[in-house]
Amino acid sequence: MLDFIQNFPLFCIIMTLFSGVLCSVLSARAARNCCLMVVSADGVLNAAVLVYTIRMGDSFTYMMGHFPAPWGNEIRVGVLEAMLAMVFSIVMLLSLLGGMKHIFEDVESTKVNLYFLMMNLLFVSMLCLIYTNDLFTGYVFVEINTIAACAIVMARKGNQTLVATMRYLCLSLLGSGMFLMGICILYDITGHLLMVSLHGAIEQLASSGQYAQPLEVVIVLFCVGLATKSALFPFHSWLPDAHGSSTSASSAILSGLVLKGYIILLIKIVYRVLGIDVFNSSKAINVLFFFGCCAMIVGSLHAMTEKDLKRMIAYSSVAQIGYIYMAIGLGSTTGMIAAVFQILAHAFTKPMLFDAAGGFMEVSGGSRKFSRLRGAGRRNGLAGIAFVVGALSMIGIPMFAGFITKYYLAAAAIQSGTKKLIIGLMVLAVSTLLNAMYYVPAIMVLFSRAGGNAQEGDKFTLICDKKNVSFVIAMAVFIAANLYLGCCSGTVIRLIQSGLNMLA
Repeated sequence: MLDFIQNFPLFCIIMTLFSGVLCSVLSARAARNCCLMVVSADGVLNAAVLVYTIRMGDSFTYMMGHFPAPWGNEIRVGVLEAMLAMVFSIVMLLSLLGGMKHIFEDVESTKVNLYFLMMNLLFVSMLCLIYTNDLFTGYVFVEINTIAACAIVMARKGNQTLVATMRYLCLSLLGSGMFLMGICILYDITGHLLMVSLHGAIEQLASSGQYAQPLEVVIVLFCVGLATKSALFPFHSWLPDAHGSSTSASSAILSGLVLKGYIILLIKIVYRVLGIDVFNSSKAINVLFFFGCCAMIVGSLHAMTEKDLKRMIAYSSVAQIGYIYMAIGLGSTTGMIAAVFQILAHAFTKPMLFDAAGGFMEVSGGSRKFSRLRGAGRRNGLAGIAFVVGALSMIGIPMFAGFITKYYLAAAAIQSGTKKLIIGLMVLAVSTLLNAMYYVPAIMVLFSRAGGNAQEGDKFTLICDKKNVSFVIAMAVFIAANLYLGCCSGTVIRLIQSGLNMLA
């Protein structure tokens, strides 16, 4: 007999899906309220599931429909899944609140309700990627996620977003195709799609030595396909345009959540499908480590040359995604802890930076160019404070979330062995220096004297628009969450360890 609370993950999925359908027939403001209420309810339900799994000390599976797996479908819930779903709900809500004003300014008034429909569809796909226990179901929601993500990029008026969307769609479909080919080959050699059944079959194949080459091809296809969709170098060329040209809320959600959904699916595949030993023995792990290191450097170098604030933040995401793949490529438990913690830290930091950038644009005539943003941190003080907190976290200053990621990355590199130890520590040090070399000048520009009318341009205003209460709430919670992850990371790390143990 199931406990009633075990129904909550399915309730979240069904509720979010149907609220999207409802948004299509509602007015713009009613659709906004519906979306915010549903995402808030999802956060509460997922928090309850997290508490339940912690107390239970184990994961559980939920059968969807009247037929058990493998004929029917099922979802799997443990501490890690519940925590990620709760965090995604919180970040989704805060990102929408922080960029709400820009949604109604940048999206055509007749299409705002459709924008929130796509937000619901995007969010339900991310919940399914977190909770699914079936590989093909994961693929289905990967595609739904892609379509909805393209729609929220294209929602902003202008030709630039159409070009960015097409580039995003083409490269994303390439990644989806590779992922699907991997599923097809794996189904051909095992006859299973359920993650538990696949894991048992792959263990037998690995121990017997059968299908060694096809299995290696499958691992490469999974890694490269999902790396392409999550903008790992050198598959990142679509990201700056897509994230830089979107409205602030879209940029925040795309960078903070959408990219992470694919990585979470990859981590589930590593533990639940391939097995950590099979994955660590493959060549793919070294490829992920190499390209993760390259991304940390290349993304930062591109960000240093940018004169556009949002594109700079977008290129920074390329570097931050590199941290996650470098951590996975280290092939240790500490590395996986660093990867998951970076997912959380980046989820709470990058949306804050994008929403803060939207606040700067409000007081700078809508411009994103640094030449026009001089003094914007003074004119919108709350956005300025949030940007400073986010920048310090990205650099890895102690007391902020990013520092914990770099600490565990360094610890994982030390545990990994001679070659990866030297490369990992060197790249981590250089990347940290490069982060400082573009975030610190950006802060200096944003808080420098604006010139012209000195009294007006240099006046520090904590809250630019007192009517924009949602922006104030979002920035305050983002700042608090970042400081919590930086100062009180012990509890979060223990939850991550517990969740990874349940995945294995």
